[in-house]
Amino acid sequence: MLTAATLAILVTMALALVRALAGPSTYDRIAAVNMFGTKTVLLIAVLAFLSGRTDLLDIALVYALINFIGVIAALKLVTHGNFHSADSAVNDTDKEVTE
Repeated sequence: MLTAATLAILVTMALALVRALAGPSTYDRIAAVNMFGTKTVLLIAVLAFLSGRTDLLDIALVYALINFIGVIAALKLVTHGNFHSADSAVNDTDKEVTE
C-alpha cells in the first residue's frame, strides 16, 4: 500500500514538473512548482514512515515552510516587478521623519 502511495506521489510530481515547464502562464508555472514542493514534503513524510526515522519529519516541515516563503516571494516578484516597492519606501521614510 505504501509503495502505491509513493508511486502515486512520484507520478504527480512528474506531472507537476511537466506543467511547470510547459505552463501557458507564469502563474500556472508557479502553482506547479508549489505543487511539486508540496508533493516533495509528502514524499519525505512517506520515506520517514517507511524507514522509521521521525527526524525526517522535521526536515519535511522546514522544507514546507521554505516552499511557502519561496512561492510568496515569486508571486510578489511577478506581480510588482521587485521585492521592495517604491510606495513602501516612501512610507518608511515618512515614518522615520515623524518619529
